[in-house]
Amino acid sequence: MTGYTMLRNGGVGNGGQTCMLRWSNRIRLTWLSFTLFIILVFFPLIAHYYLTTLDEADEAGKRIFGPRAGSELCEVKHVLDLCRIRESVSEELLQLEAKRQELNSEIAKLNLKIEACKKSIENAKQDLLQLKNVISQTEHSYKELMAQNQPKLSLPIRLLPEKDDAGLPPPKVLRGCRLHNCFDYSRCPLTSGFPVYVYDSDQFAFGSYLDPLVKQAFQATARANVYVTENADIACLYVILVGEMQEPVVLRPAELEKQLYSLPYWRTDGHNHVIINLSRKSDTQNLLYNVSTGRAMVAQSTFYAAQYRPGFDLVVSPLVHAMSEPNFMEIPPQVPVKRKYLFTFQGEKIESLRSSLQEARSFEEEMEGDPPADYDDRIIATLKAVQDSKLDQVLVEFTCKNQPKPSLPTEWALCGEREDRLELLKLSTFALIITPGDPHLVISSGCATRLFEALEVGAVPVVLGEQVQLPYQDMLQWNEAALVVPKPRVTEVHFLLRSLSDSDLLAMRRQGRFLWETYFSTADSIFNTVLAMIRTRIQIPAAPIREEAAAEIPHRSGKAAGTDPNMADNGDLDLGPVETEPPYASPKYLRNFTLTVTDFYRSWNSAPGPFHLFPHTPFDPVLPSEAKFLGSGTGFRPIGGGAGGSGKEFQAALGGNVPREQFTVVMLTYEREEVLMNSLERLNGLPYLNKVVVVWNSPKLPSEDLLWPDIGVPIMVVRTEKNSLNNRFLPWNEIETEAILSIDDDAHLRHDEIMFGFRVWREARDRIVGFPGRYHAWDIPHQSWLYNSNYSCELSMVLTGAAFFHKYYAYLYSYVMPQAIRDMVDEYINCEDIAMNFLVSHITRKPPIKVTSRWTFRCPGCPQALSHDDSHFHERHKCINFFVKVYGYMPLLYTQFRVDSVLFKTRLPHDKTKCFKFI
Repeated sequence: MTGYTMLRNGGVGNGGQTCMLRWSNRIRLTWLSFTLFIILVFFPLIAHYYLTTLDEADEAGKRIFGPRAGSELCEVKHVLDLCRIRESVSEELLQLEAKRQELNSEIAKLNLKIEACKKSIENAKQDLLQLKNVISQTEHSYKELMAQNQPKLSLPIRLLPEKDDAGLPPPKVLRGCRLHNCFDYSRCPLTSGFPVYVYDSDQFAFGSYLDPLVKQAFQATARANVYVTENADIACLYVILVGEMQEPVVLRPAELEKQLYSLPYWRTDGHNHVIINLSRKSDTQNLLYNVSTGRAMVAQSTFYAAQYRPGFDLVVSPLVHAMSEPNFMEIPPQVPVKRKYLFTFQGEKIESLRSSLQEARSFEEEMEGDPPADYDDRIIATLKAVQDSKLDQVLVEFTCKNQPKPSLPTEWALCGEREDRLELLKLSTFALIITPGDPHLVISSGCATRLFEALEVGAVPVVLGEQVQLPYQDMLQWNEAALVVPKPRVTEVHFLLRSLSDSDLLAMRRQGRFLWETYFSTADSIFNTVLAMIRTRIQIPAAPIREEAAAEIPHRSGKAAGTDPNMADNGDLDLGPVETEPPYASPKYLRNFTLTVTDFYRSWNSAPGPFHLFPHTPFDPVLPSEAKFLGSGTGFRPIGGGAGGSGKEFQAALGGNVPREQFTVVMLTYEREEVLMNSLERLNGLPYLNKVVVVWNSPKLPSEDLLWPDIGVPIMVVRTEKNSLNNRFLPWNEIETEAILSIDDDAHLRHDEIMFGFRVWREARDRIVGFPGRYHAWDIPHQSWLYNSNYSCELSMVLTGAAFFHKYYAYLYSYVMPQAIRDMVDEYINCEDIAMNFLVSHITRKPPIKVTSRWTFRCPGCPQALSHDDSHFHERHKCINFFVKVYGYMPLLYTQFRVDSVLFKTRLPHDKTKCFKFI
């Protein structure tokens, strides 16, 4: 410190030493600066050069920036996490690779199994083909054995005589003509089909004299008839129209006879000819009275005893509705049973009136003496006495207020116009028909007109005079629709009419309405009835009724249909053995050629229309005998319930004489493809199912890419001409079974329910058997019928949205039921199910059968249905009331009967415990 101070202060002494120190310090600072310079400049350059040249060395282990081992890299802390991640990913990749190899091995094994399955399928197909060949060979062998054991029959030889062939020898008396001596059976063998040739009246002289309306109506109905042929050489029957003539044309008998004998196929005596004289007025001329008709049959409304040949000639009804259909809205209802007047009569006959005004003898004195020659005087006195007694309100008038209609001698002439007479008959419970006083007059057009008008408006005819020949009397049982009282019993008529019960009276009125609609109402019915009379007499079966040709829509099938367990599970219901056989059709109707022989007597004694007005169906009809609708030709016959047994034997005996049977599902749809496919899939594996017929009601065809399910039975998609609910009941030719299950495309039914319903139908084949029940009710304030869908113990309808019925009803619905009903169904797009219930109840006089506890159906997720519309029920109210007017009465019948299985557990709500359930 002291030295230092001395140096700073420039002290003396030690001067050299001080300089040395200064120089030393300077040297150190310079060296220090140079060193720092070298370090800061040259050392980085040298280090850079060394490092760049070091990486180019040959030994890889001496590289500084080259790749290093994992253990060396992991020594750095910030990359430890990345190392762990890499190790984890590596392990996962190894595991995935192991799984991939395992899956590849499994795929290889499955491919081997697939190949084995394909081979087994091919083998199964080959086995199935062999089985089919075996079955085909067995069937062929069976047919050969049957042919060997059956006698060989040849068809009857058709003898077609030449035009100038004299034919059979003439009978000694022309009035003695009957079928056995005046009809040539050789022209009408059983297999001929009953061909009928109709002459063209315009080609003959008398044709220009015919009434234009009668001629036009006759020609129109002849063209539409199924039996009419244009080939006269093969004809069984020849028909010629000769009347009614225009006024004031009068054709002399000799001239008419000459023209008849000049007919091309008259063959000298006119055998197998029918001469038809239709009357449109009450005073129609009896053109054929003095005409020799040879062996030709005569069909007209007026006959004298001298010309009428019983069992050969035909008494026909007058042609009132020549060119128009009856207006059902103007026809009064059949209820109430009793009307204003007990009976009525209006007429005038000059001879009887003069006699009745004579007071020479009282009625009582006349009764004590000899019977008078003419009972008309006694009839007048008796009816006047009943009217004056005022015990019942009656109306009898024996003098017309206006000029009476022209009539034959001794015949009671009609009074007033047709409309006035109908208005009086609408107020009459009974309508008196007094036969002509001339005993030689078998029937007159006036009497036939009175009978026609009485049946038309529902007045029960009371015919005074048992000698009269009513229209088609040898075939129709008139005692079921009219009262025929001998004239000597005129004093007992009042007592007889009052003794009839309301139920008997209503039955007679209903039967009379049926006779009028079926045989008298139109030109078609008259012409068809004439042909049916002759065809039944000569025992030729009716032609098969036509079926609706199904225009199939091509579609692709192959979608595997899985069975919904809720649909197929039988649950608590055990129905015993189930038929799981392949589809097979119902047995065909095979009694066409023998029915007219074996059932002829039974038909006359059990049905009002025993002759076959309508053709046969191709299936065995099974309606009960009390149906009385189409006679024995198309009326059903009852089939019993079988002989019973246990197990398979009992199941095979169900349905009477049909040991095994299947049904066809008919499903109507309209642009609901998804809903339809779901419904079809639910039918997969359904026992007893023969085929599914899908009625495609939409003009738009199904989608081309739509894949239809494979349910084990054929699915036939039928295209319709128009959108109509009536298409549901068309008798499609693709329906090969008697049983039809009509079901909506959105209805949900379990398999066990369908099976049970089908087995119930087999025991009641004449009725509708189904699930949703409905009933009709009378609305007192509005005096009309109502449709009711509320749950009730009582029902009168089973909706065809899920119901079984016989195919025969499809024919009746489409071809026989009044067209007005089908037109209303098309107008409202509604009520087809009600119409079918009306039809079946009208025919059988039985209510439908409801099975299980189903009352309605719900389809969650389905598009809006027609029944969801607010106007749906209003339209159904209108339909019921309109149908009642068409039928003339309410045909529906109430029932509390319901069929459930004893093993079926029905859960009833607490408010329905009072319902009666029959098992």
